[in-house]
Amino acid sequence: MTAAAMDGEPAAGTAGADLAKPPVNEPREPEQFLMQAPQGNPLLLSHTLQELLSKDSVQVELIPEKKGLFLKHVEYEVSSKRFKCSVYRRYNDFVVFHEMLLQKFPYRMVPALPPKRMLGADREFIESRRRALKRFINLVARHPPFSEDVLLKLFLSFSGSDVQNKLRELVQGVGDEFMTCRLATQAKDFLPADIQAQFAASRELIRNIYNSFYKLRDRAERIASRAIENASDLLIFGKELRVEHCLSPLSALGSDTTPLPSWAALNNSTWGTLKQALKGLSVEFALLADKAVQQGKQEENDVVEKLNLFLDLLQSYKDLCERHEKGVLHKHQRALHKYSMMKKQMMSATVQNKEPESVEQLESRIVEQENAILTMELRNYFSLYCLHQETQLIHIYLPLTSHILGAFVNSQIQGHKEMSKVWNELKPKLSCLFVGSSNMPTPPLSPPEGNFFSN
Repeated sequence: MTAAAMDGEPAAGTAGADLAKPPVNEPREPEQFLMQAPQGNPLLLSHTLQELLSKDSVQVELIPEKKGLFLKHVEYEVSSKRFKCSVYRRYNDFVVFHEMLLQKFPYRMVPALPPKRMLGADREFIESRRRALKRFINLVARHPPFSEDVLLKLFLSFSGSDVQNKLRELVQGVGDEFMTCRLATQAKDFLPADIQAQFAASRELIRNIYNSFYKLRDRAERIASRAIENASDLLIFGKELRVEHCLSPLSALGSDTTPLPSWAALNNSTWGTLKQALKGLSVEFALLADKAVQQGKQEENDVVEKLNLFLDLLQSYKDLCERHEKGVLHKHQRALHKYSMMKKQMMSATVQNKEPESVEQLESRIVEQENAILTMELRNYFSLYCLHQETQLIHIYLPLTSHILGAFVNSQIQGHKEMSKVWNELKPKLSCLFVGSSNMPTPPLSPPEGNFFSN
């Protein structure tokens, strides 16, 4: 929901004594950032993807659970490369930080937080939420206005125990970005004449991009999961060949001690040779399993997780568009409707020759409503101004997709290359599995010769 503008002077800094060292440059107000854009039109952004990514790299790691009176509380160690410090944060700290960002920057892309902890949350849920919190804080830390705001600095470097109150104090009485940006009332002058048409087209384009990459992310997840499942199967396959593994009569062919029946005595050397050869194969299968796990984990981190980050960014844009329509635009329309009703009442009062005092009160209310409409119009244009910049930001991030796809291709090439090497090392050992009639090892048949299903 779009935050209403608040009056009052900016609150004085309250976290200076508790901020982690070394000190960093003082954050600038959002309006100062907007003036960094190319001279002539501050609407245009000049950032590159590399510049955004290099703003900060924030790690979010789980720390051992602490038992409360009733529930175990999950804490996170949040480490910022930019501020060169680590702080401990609870999920509720992220919630308050998120709320303050929305209150101060209602017309910007504020990424959504993962859901709250449910009863019976397992390790998988906790790890999934950790990853989501990491994506959230990195998107915020690299967002141009957010990265220069004192809210981010406090969240990433304040080491006191009352971070939530400190965050609220920074926003209290300051007003949102519309109130603090000196360009807010001039936003209309920088917007293109067809801004509404551009907004509709951009919204549709980004919706389509989101839908396509959502499907790609799902497929990438399945590919990574299959690699890990393949590793499990290879490991079990190898254990069945291992000498030490003899938990059941069906396990460990290489250690099988079942005596041969008399009718197989003529070929007893075949089974003995086979058992000896089977003993040495489990090492390669364990190595194959390890390679498959590495490939699956790499694709989870370099492909799936980065696709999730890109999707989080696109979702925040979709949420922003919805806030624009349901927030300032809707309020503007309601104000216009209320103004129209007041004008009708004024005309009716004039025709009916009502008391001068009631007419004056109505005139005063109409003036107030005109001022409210003017403010709503200015907010609407500033919202479109911010939307235009956020759309540019999305397009700055688009090249990230080529890096993600490149990481996927490289992972597949490297994974298949490494596993192929192990398979090739394993192949010569198969020549000892069977012995021909001359008691000499017979290499495995080639596919054409070994096609048992040909007619």
